[in-house]
Amino acid sequence: MANSFAGIELGKRSLMAHSTQITTAGHNISNADTEGYTRQRVQVKTFDPLYRPDLERAEVPGQIGQGSTVESITRLRDELLDQRIVAQESQESYWSTREKYYVMIEQVYNEPNEVSVRTNMDKFWNSWQDLSTYPESKAARLAVVTRSESLTASIQQRYKSLAGIGELLNGDIEATVKQVNEYSKQIAALNGEIVRSKAMGDNPNDLMDRRDLLVDKLSSLANITTDRRDSDEFMVHIDGQVLVQGEKARTFDVVATTDNNGYSKVVWSDTSNDAHFTGGQLGALIELRDDDIRQEIQSLNTMTMNFVDLVNDVHRAGIGANNVKGLDFFTQHPFVTDINGNYDRNGDGVADTSYVFRFTGTHALNPQDKVGLSGTMTLSGKSGTVNVPYYATDTISDVVNRINDSDGEVKAYLDRNNHLVLKATTAQNMEDPDFVIRHVEDSGLFLAGYTGILRGSGAENAYDFAQADAVNALSASFSVAPVLNPSAYVAVNEVIAGDVLSVATGFPTKGGLAMSGDGRAAVEIASIRNNAVMIGKDRSFDEYFANSVTNVGLKGEQAETNMLSQNAIMNDLRDLRDSISGVNIDEELADIIKFQHGYNAAAKFVTVIDEMLDTVINRLGV
Repeated sequence: MANSFAGIELGKRSLMAHSTQITTAGHNISNADTEGYTRQRVQVKTFDPLYRPDLERAEVPGQIGQGSTVESITRLRDELLDQRIVAQESQESYWSTREKYYVMIEQVYNEPNEVSVRTNMDKFWNSWQDLSTYPESKAARLAVVTRSESLTASIQQRYKSLAGIGELLNGDIEATVKQVNEYSKQIAALNGEIVRSKAMGDNPNDLMDRRDLLVDKLSSLANITTDRRDSDEFMVHIDGQVLVQGEKARTFDVVATTDNNGYSKVVWSDTSNDAHFTGGQLGALIELRDDDIRQEIQSLNTMTMNFVDLVNDVHRAGIGANNVKGLDFFTQHPFVTDINGNYDRNGDGVADTSYVFRFTGTHALNPQDKVGLSGTMTLSGKSGTVNVPYYATDTISDVVNRINDSDGEVKAYLDRNNHLVLKATTAQNMEDPDFVIRHVEDSGLFLAGYTGILRGSGAENAYDFAQADAVNALSASFSVAPVLNPSAYVAVNEVIAGDVLSVATGFPTKGGLAMSGDGRAAVEIASIRNNAVMIGKDRSFDEYFANSVTNVGLKGEQAETNMLSQNAIMNDLRDLRDSISGVNIDEELADIIKFQHGYNAAAKFVTVIDEMLDTVINRLGV
């Protein structure tokens, strides 16, 4: 049977339970503004009854209760909601980062109209047009040189601005990688403390709050997922790879590279394998640097390289008022000094690659003539090669357009002498060099005999850059590839800048002298503005400028729209989590009052039991 002091023990348990509830409510209130804190609740259960259903139980009516006891102190947390927030937070951070940087990129293109590349190029064309009208005017020649210098300065400034954003991105990537490493180490350390606390039968709520907060911060940096292999082992994954498993944390290193403008790349510290990120701040930074900024710089380089090459091609054939001819208007810096473009790519001291930018066929063509031939051209593409067929009923223009409409990294046009020109574009693959024709092959005779580019047809007569003296396969004339990033160093030829009479306005006579009033060369240079000269995918310079600005504007708009959408989604999810896990001061105060009344009632119960025992012990039988 229950002893006489059982009521005191029952009251004590009630006092302890209510005291724990009041203390927990006070803990919630004191952490109402603590980042990542989750409100806690005391789980109270009835204490085991005095008698169990066995043969030795006393003959009493029913089980006698022994009050209450604290079962656990738990966090009010929705794990499914947490997983959704972790996944969604990565996307919010991704678009927020892209939006921030695209504001900077747009500022590069939204430069003041009077100093923009587009405005300066318009002035450049107009100055040549004016010179063609007044070829004997020294002032008109000076205007050409001065406006050309302004144009090259604006091109260089745009490159510097884009390259500066790339450097800023590279620095942010290195700093973000350090944050990811630090968070993963802290999560692993907390995992160990949590496991040890649980092994002692505790609920380490505050430690788990700190871990969840670190997971939230980590999810904003990278595209992570979380998993619990069992009740104790907490895991974090990035792109299918384990980042944290229990107390073990993997880290990343940032290593320098020779390609991609020398920017660093992120690798796993333990395996040195490339790390991939598809979301979060780090994923956005890497994509912005390696894709967006790289494409913008490549686009500027493509425009610059084609612009310089086309103007120089005409100017070399022209003659100045001082009878100087054969001058390039803009300086060009070849990638190699070898006339055949031979280059030691693997660094073993032996030339093993040919860096050639342009092929020019030997035969003059009529754009409207039908080729009367059929076959397939194989050209270097974004990955591997692409096939471009041609048919007997095609005109020269049809074949040229088909080459340009393909995904190949070789473009074509007819030059001033109606010779077919093949030019290399920038390479999508970082391992491939820009402005280098890597492969040209023809199963038929269009490139081999008709246009005079290749010496023969078939694979055995193909041009492939992965060998020295690859130009031996050509019948065409060629030019060596330029130094990386021509937009960084483009400038007016110093000879021409020093003597404006060297500006070619006409073409030399049969005697090799300048003819007074001849403005044909100036007219031809001015006409480049509207000619279909292929600047990457764009047909003309005007098309290039229109598309470049539109492309940046649309990507910036996309980033802003998606950022606002993700912000709205995340605000709803955070509000929902706060409604479940957040601390409500009024609610906690109401609970404290309720627990206080319970505590007072339990104390009164103990007082009554004490008085009853006093009666039995001290007054019974008196």
